[in-house]
Amino acid sequence: MRFRVIWAIVSVILEEIAILVVALLILPSFDIHVPVTALVLIMVGWLLFSALLFIPGNKALLKKPVYDMRCIIGQKGVVVEELHPKGMVKIGGELWGAESSENIDTGEEIIVTGYTGIKLMVARCKSGDTKTELSC
Repeated sequence: MRFRVIWAIVSVILEEIAILVVALLILPSFDIHVPVTALVLIMVGWLLFSALLFIPGNKALLKKPVYDMRCIIGQKGVVVEELHPKGMVKIGGELWGAESSENIDTGEEIIVTGYTGIKLMVARCKSGDTKTELSC
């Protein structure tokens, strides 16, 4: 984790230096002059963009991967693209291709009943279905 933060800081510094080099050395050779105010705004914007991008990227990298597809059987999720009979579902914050024997509308809760390759077989969730977290 610490290495990732240090690398992110170093890479942002290098990106900021590249912006400066382009704005102060390369563009003037083409008779394009960037005002200092615009250059500062661009650099601050890039810094904010990099910082905001680091947060979800780091979160995704720290997420525990699913190594055994059998662990996902019984997990609950929600339909994000109508299953007619194929579509997309979201389980544990991840999008999966899914197939169902019945049409299921967007927003409805589903439960994983099996898989074929990396495509999940799902069914509409019933009130007695309780498993929600990955246990493997």
